[in-house]
Amino acid sequence: MPTTPTSVGTWRARPPPAHIQWTEAGLPCSALWRSERAAPAPKKVVLADDTTTADAAYRLACEGTALLWRGDFHNARQLLQALARRIDKVPARKQRAHKQAAATPMPAASLAQAFNLHRQAQAQRARVLGMVLLPFNADYSVALRRAPDARLACLEAWGPVVDGDGASVAPLRDLLGMTSAHEWRKKGVVIAALGDAPRNRIYPHYGVFSPVRGEYVDLVATVPLPLAEADGVAMVAFDVGTGTGVLSAVLARRHVGTVVATDQDPRAIACALANLEQLGVGSQVQVLQTDLFPPGRASLILCNPPWLPARPSSPIEFAVYDEGSRMLLGYLGGLVAHLTPHGEGWLILSDLAEHLGLRSRAELLAAFDQAGLVVLGRLDAKPVHGKTSDPNDALHSARAAEVTSLWRLGAAQP
Repeated sequence: MPTTPTSVGTWRARPPPAHIQWTEAGLPCSALWRSERAAPAPKKVVLADDTTTADAAYRLACEGTALLWRGDFHNARQLLQALARRIDKVPARKQRAHKQAAATPMPAASLAQAFNLHRQAQAQRARVLGMVLLPFNADYSVALRRAPDARLACLEAWGPVVDGDGASVAPLRDLLGMTSAHEWRKKGVVIAALGDAPRNRIYPHYGVFSPVRGEYVDLVATVPLPLAEADGVAMVAFDVGTGTGVLSAVLARRHVGTVVATDQDPRAIACALANLEQLGVGSQVQVLQTDLFPPGRASLILCNPPWLPARPSSPIEFAVYDEGSRMLLGYLGGLVAHLTPHGEGWLILSDLAEHLGLRSRAELLAAFDQAGLVVLGRLDAKPVHGKTSDPNDALHSARAAEVTSLWRLGAAQP
């Protein structure tokens, strides 16, 4: 049965394929429904084309009525942009309030509230923009005038066409995301920690978290490796929730003898295998589709779980949000049983959740203690990305204070 991500290391069964229905030329029509947000098929669908105004489309979309586009593809993109402008338009008084709030340090409770409001607004934005729909032929071509050939991007995201699927309908926003991911996959992401050679890039696949935050990769590349268990014995490392495989590649380049990389996401498994092979370290890294830990023990067990303990609003967000800290606590709880006697667990975690009031440092340390772990050391890095310096961001004070840490953990002595 197909699967849907519930975290970087956990998946749940996907419900049977849904279909969308509408009426066209007086006849009932139906097609396979595709949604990367796992949104249900809209119950109300109207046809729209180049004569549909942005105001009318915005009103319908806000009411929950989907617009199945029958006009020019480029006009559909312009309509989507117009809808986004209407959603994002903020009255001048609210703009002043946002700037004042961003300039004034807020207590954690206020930041947590701002974070929840921000996520609600983003979910509503995604819902409205997801109401502009496109028709796809059975071969993933888009049946519209001036539509680009996005069949390869769709193939990379949706997989091979399944016999009997036929035509389908999906949000325009999904197609734009898939084509953007396809371009990223073609050019790759430069990873400084892997060296200066042109081949030292990571090529993220659609739906797999891209390593654009280089500070945590640099931490893995610079922190001293644990001492070997015995002379002449090659070190074994586990990379739990490998994603693109970037951290496994860094460990392999640091001459770790054997790396076992795990993930439950089939897209991540395929992505990691391709990246490790093209980086020339495929023989050093074994990739397994499994939940959290592989069998056995290792001298080093690395994990970069989702950093924010909040509920994802769509499957694509499971690499960012870890509801109930499920993956974090699962990793911590299993470390002692999988580490060799003098092994180390490396936990990569941002403290953004602490600044947002979603998790305290005391709670994190208590989780270490409950799992029978002690802190052997910690290496910190300040992230460098656009949002840390954007004073108009409602969460600016939290982002500006954020620190990414690599926690070195070991089993507590009895």
